[in-house]
Amino acid sequence: MALVWMLVVAIVIGVLIAYEQISILYVLATLALVSLLLIVGFADLEGVSRIDAENLN
Repeated sequence: MALVWMLVVAIVIGVLIAYEQISILYVLATLALVSLLLIVGFADLEGVSRIDAENLN
């Protein structure tokens, strides 16, 4: 499924570059970056356990 999404994104980017719609590409990149930062910002990282290599031996 991830490969399908990557293909769709690559096609959209290619079409935007071919039709010289760089301003739309800038807006989409900015929205993608903001959404990624929001996801990381609201992620609950305290609940994630960390495994030490020293405790495995």
